[in-house]
Amino acid sequence: MLSHNFHRGFGRLQRYGHRAFSTRPLPSQEHEYTAQPEYPPIQEVGFKAQKKRERESWHKRIERLSSVEEKLFEINMPKYYGYKTSMLTDEKFPYNSKPFLQYATRTSFQEGLPAFYNPLKEEAAKILESIRGDLEDTIGFELSLHKHLAGEQGDADSRVEREEVATRSLLLQLNRTITNALSASHPHLSEIETDVDPRHEAFWFLGGIAPPKLVRKIKEGQEWQKQYANDPYDRNIQYIGKPYLALRHRHLLDPLEVAGELDALDIKQDKVEVPDFRYDPLTLGYMTEFRHATTVPGFWPGDQHEFGLLSFQRRSHALDRQRYCAINDLEEALHAQGILSSYAWLLGQACYQGFSVFNDVTYPITTQTVITDGKHWSFYAYQLNTTLLHTDQVDVNNRYNLCWGTKELPLFDSVEESGKVNGLRDDVLLHLIMFYLNQPKQRPGVDLKPYLCPKEPYIALIEEEKRRVFMEEAYKRLVSNRPRHRLVPEVYLWEKIYKIDHKTRPMEPKRRPFELGENMYKRRMDEHALKYIPRAVRPDGPKSRPKFEATYYPNVRR
Repeated sequence: MLSHNFHRGFGRLQRYGHRAFSTRPLPSQEHEYTAQPEYPPIQEVGFKAQKKRERESWHKRIERLSSVEEKLFEINMPKYYGYKTSMLTDEKFPYNSKPFLQYATRTSFQEGLPAFYNPLKEEAAKILESIRGDLEDTIGFELSLHKHLAGEQGDADSRVEREEVATRSLLLQLNRTITNALSASHPHLSEIETDVDPRHEAFWFLGGIAPPKLVRKIKEGQEWQKQYANDPYDRNIQYIGKPYLALRHRHLLDPLEVAGELDALDIKQDKVEVPDFRYDPLTLGYMTEFRHATTVPGFWPGDQHEFGLLSFQRRSHALDRQRYCAINDLEEALHAQGILSSYAWLLGQACYQGFSVFNDVTYPITTQTVITDGKHWSFYAYQLNTTLLHTDQVDVNNRYNLCWGTKELPLFDSVEESGKVNGLRDDVLLHLIMFYLNQPKQRPGVDLKPYLCPKEPYIALIEEEKRRVFMEEAYKRLVSNRPRHRLVPEVYLWEKIYKIDHKTRPMEPKRRPFELGENMYKRRMDEHALKYIPRAVRPDGPKSRPKFEATYYPNVRR
């Protein structure tokens, strides 16, 4: 006699309408067989291979995120208290910083401006003849006025502050004079957006850096990591700059150099010279601090004028250079500043187009940079071809960024108190006018935002109100870099001596993170207590759920 379980199972087979022991493939399995065998790829099972696949998966996730802000926020997700970053600024350029900054930005430098500007020289010379008097009057009036005010104030203000005030005022008036004179014949100058003292910040991962002694010591102390003790690692780089002036436009500048018909971004090896400077930035004197990764090109996402035309950088660091640099290498320092400031500004613009430090640009982006103190001028043209600088790409990436720069050029010999300018040089004014004549243009057939969602490229366009408000508050809090209400946990010196090194307090309760085996620096941005909803304001009554507000951290939605 058959058991009850057998009858129940046989009835289930009859209801499903197929025989369990038949060799005929089911309708969903008809296409599972192919004429040629197809095998899944064989993956390495080693520790380094697994970590690399995890990184690649994270990079793909960032690529698939919808909006600019979500991509920038996701880069910060692994670090609740921020990254330990090497701080690069426009206020200090240590000795021998140019080779490091070329390697840190993957930039090939060439002296002189590119041949791209040759067709603009004749027109610039004609314009200079017509407005030379206005420019001379502007220079004489501004510099003589500030010289007179500085004489009245004496030593009340520092030399750096006095120089920056005078230079900013001069640049504002020169910009007004040139744009007013040229905007009628060159309509792109009437469409520019002018930023005064903008916020230029950029963050990226620099790979190939030799590990410091502490990192090697930690790895050597663990049996399974001994073989990886000398492997290069990523150093986090954060740039913070504050130019005098920045001009932006709705369209891009034309590429300065097209290297090939198939791919305008691939630069041949014989055309570039990038120093292989793989030492830690600490060796040059760059300090580190914990902060969130911020990338801000002087405006917020969604602004229509999202491509840089021209920026004027300060060079007040030259006044105090003799205090920390015994060798006169000001020319190299200025070239390093031109490379760093141009790359950082273009990286911010590229991130606002949906690219990132893990997802490379698909077309070149160009900008122009001027470094001046009012009397001495340096001109730079920069073309961004790649943003991939992390360890997985530093030795396999065939793209390089290009920078051209002039030597320091004096604008005049002296300015008298009456406002007369002695020895005004036309070559500096010609360079400046050519930069203004360089017209941004549309690039037909080029998808400017290939990695952004067409419906939600910015969080301001998100239709879901709660998600939009949550992400806007979270992103603005992130880029403000305000400290947490609870600071980063640290190991005090007495704990290092008595609890870690010598273990002389065995009876004391273990309450500190390092005693509980917790690494607070691995805490993620979404690992926090949820915000409680008071009973009186719950939408479905005081005893309803949920009891905590929902979070809307970046998630792949396309």
